[in-house]
Amino acid sequence: MDLQLQGKNVLITGGSKGIGKAIAEAFLAEGANVSIAARGLEALEQAKEELGGKVTIFPADLTKAEEREKLIACFVAEHGTIDVLINNAGGSNGGKAMETEMDLFYEAMELNYFSAIHLSKLAVLHMKKAGTGSIVNITSIFGRESGGKVTYNNAKSALISFTKSLADEVIADGVRVNSIAPGSILHETGNWKKRLEADPEGIQAFVDNEIPAGRFGTPEEVANVAVFLASDQASWIVGASINVDGGQSRMNF
Repeated sequence: MDLQLQGKNVLITGGSKGIGKAIAEAFLAEGANVSIAARGLEALEQAKEELGGKVTIFPADLTKAEEREKLIACFVAEHGTIDVLINNAGGSNGGKAMETEMDLFYEAMELNYFSAIHLSKLAVLHMKKAGTGSIVNITSIFGRESGGKVTYNNAKSALISFTKSLADEVIADGVRVNSIAPGSILHETGNWKKRLEADPEGIQAFVDNEIPAGRFGTPEEVANVAVFLASDQASWIVGASINVDGGQSRMNF
């Protein structure tokens, strides 16, 4: 299927590794102009090399509002506009609610939630002028049901809710907003890789018991959904949260 993404200007946060890097590779395969943003310059440079030098890199600490504003301004100055924004930056911290300091709740919301809100609002201003655009927020199945660390669960749940609110608000301007809720995804720099190496039998038991497909997902399987949602082939998908989880979620919808 030709997704007609050739020449589209795409910005992916958290794009130096894992799911973000796989999304970058998928957009490159579709002929898009791809930029990746992340906190670490060294990781960005390595990702650029691994992606054949075909991406533009933007070092940015997305927990800081001024750096989010600078990121969008620099991207638009370089490309003229922004067609696709993938809000993928995120991470988990803390533990049980009563054992987690308030500072960690604030940090989790800033990284996983407020950064995506702010970048989306900034991007929409440009997308409205063009009369077209797509935003895809990478959330989690644990934003749709209980599970995972409480700070992460809370932030991703809020982001799914924001996705629907913004989507309904801007679709009349030609801008579509959706989210992808991955399940357990295995990649070289992720937590599941570390846990698998530390306890292969225990993690295999988790997979057997919790993932009906019988294996972890791959970053590429999330990336394939992201490029589809960003394309006009998904023109009637608005405000949706799509599980990409091999059946792991226990929800009926």
